[in-house]
Amino acid sequence: MIKHHYNPRLFIYILQCIIGLCITYTLYKCFPQHQFYWSMISAVLVIAPDGKGSNQLAFDRMKANILGSSIGLLLFLIHQPNLFLISIAVILTIITGTLLKLNTALRSALAAVVIVMIHEEEKSSTWHIAVERMGCVILGCTIGLLITLAFNSFGTKKAQNNDDVE
Repeated sequence: MIKHHYNPRLFIYILQCIIGLCITYTLYKCFPQHQFYWSMISAVLVIAPDGKGSNQLAFDRMKANILGSSIGLLLFLIHQPNLFLISIAVILTIITGTLLKLNTALRSALAAVVIVMIHEEEKSSTWHIAVERMGCVILGCTIGLLITLAFNSFGTKKAQNNDDVE
């Protein structure tokens, strides 16, 4: 029954996500004073399940995360986040992402804007926290992107080697 449903692309996608999680979780455990749990989320958001176009999608998702993080940070610096300001950030992110033709990656941008702007009452949320979150989001995206590029590069080389053999 397992052989019938075996999908190599699904296995590769799972492997990529697990590698991304392992790398970012290691950062999270080694540096508990920092917010690397946002890196874990960002890494798996960037990795795409499709083989075709996954490099471009990973780049677009990374650009979208940078966009969302930047807008979130900018508005965080203007005023302490509240529902109204987060709503403005969401609107700006959607409009800017659409203008930049990041439509397929807008969900990543929206996740990033909310991550950066979350205001935790019990913690003293300052601009330092927003900057750290932005950095963790971008680091997670970079890890996800590098994993995608590495796997796709390996897949391309493997396909070329198979063509050479035939």
